[in-house]
Amino acid sequence: MSHQTAKESYRKLSERLNRFPQGAPPTELLFRILEVLFSPEEAELVSLLPIKPFNVKAAAHVWKKTEAEAHAVLDTLASRGMMLDTEIDGEQAYVMPPPMAGFFEFSMMRIGDNYDQKLLAELYYQYLNVEEDFVRELFTGGETQLGRAFVNEAALTAENTVHVLDYERASEVVQTASHIGVGTCYCRHKMEHLGRACDAPLDICMTFNSTARSLIKHGIARQVDANEGQELLLRAIEGNLVQFGENVREQVSFICNCCGCCCEAMLAAKRFAVLNPIATTNYLPEIDEEKCSGCGKCVEACPVEAMGLVAAGDPKKPKRRKARVNEDLCLGCGVCVRQCGTAVAAKLISRARRVITPVNTAHRTVLMAIERGKLQELIFDNQALFSHRAMAAILGAILKLPPVKQAMANRQMKSRYLEQLLTRHQFRHKEA
Repeated sequence: MSHQTAKESYRKLSERLNRFPQGAPPTELLFRILEVLFSPEEAELVSLLPIKPFNVKAAAHVWKKTEAEAHAVLDTLASRGMMLDTEIDGEQAYVMPPPMAGFFEFSMMRIGDNYDQKLLAELYYQYLNVEEDFVRELFTGGETQLGRAFVNEAALTAENTVHVLDYERASEVVQTASHIGVGTCYCRHKMEHLGRACDAPLDICMTFNSTARSLIKHGIARQVDANEGQELLLRAIEGNLVQFGENVREQVSFICNCCGCCCEAMLAAKRFAVLNPIATTNYLPEIDEEKCSGCGKCVEACPVEAMGLVAAGDPKKPKRRKARVNEDLCLGCGVCVRQCGTAVAAKLISRARRVITPVNTAHRTVLMAIERGKLQELIFDNQALFSHRAMAAILGAILKLPPVKQAMANRQMKSRYLEQLLTRHQFRHKEA
């Protein structure tokens, strides 16, 4: 009987996770992962929590506990990275991160004895690298991607540098963050337990702002200043790692320094290439075929296999090869440009159309919810004590959407209030 009760707790927690745009398909592997990360009692409690940020009083109300009891449970979860604690208007607040980018990574970011990390590594590998449902849904479930590539700043020309925007630079994220945390790379740590890791550094993945603040507080990440953060970026660039970060312009929460062999985002980019699982930069490499020696260094460096060698068509040298980029697969990271064997055959040029990046996490979350048919879950968060600020943030993000997305949101909501709000907003926009 107790076994059935425990199983029901994990089923409820799985349902709670899948109300968020970045869900997790409920397979037997997911339940085994949740069993490692949460006790049955914790799973039952967390399944009752709202999607949006909440305070201790709200959790105590939902759980029918005292505020002191609720606070103890939340702090225990936060100490393991299963919950993030932050401040909103000076008041302590909590939010459960999604599985990815979120508590899956946090469970492997601190090397220690909180969990059986070898077992977790094996389960994560099966769930993410053997089964395809989770990674496919995470990275290709809609037009709006979870993460984006940052341009390799060392590969930019003087002309590029004039046009690159601040939010396109990983260095700007580091320089302007309120908090910077560095933790163990989840992807390579996982592969290390499986005997598959490359020799890229482990202690190089970064979190920022409120996410970093919580992880630093609980010892999951170590705090660094902007100078050390810039040094880590330089180390990553020199190691031909790709900066992959949250797909927002403001208050970026994470930047991973990714290799092409271990990292989930790069592996997804190769597995689901035509579905564009990662938002690209605004740049593409251009190959000067006359100067290309066909050395293949750019091909070896590309993390997503977007570079290849083809026949140069030189009648005097029939075996001569030249590099060619597949623009449909290319992230525009610029790693290949820095590895060019002649140092002059490859350069970055601007894409014909600029890539649109969501303003902030609320904007990205609303877009992802609309595209995945989950907007109603986000707004009518039945287990929450309604927060006017949270509702205002979500509706504000909806009003910033283009008309097509607003229409999709309206259809999902089937709400007269939202329809009137959108109509009024569009009318005012036309008047302006």
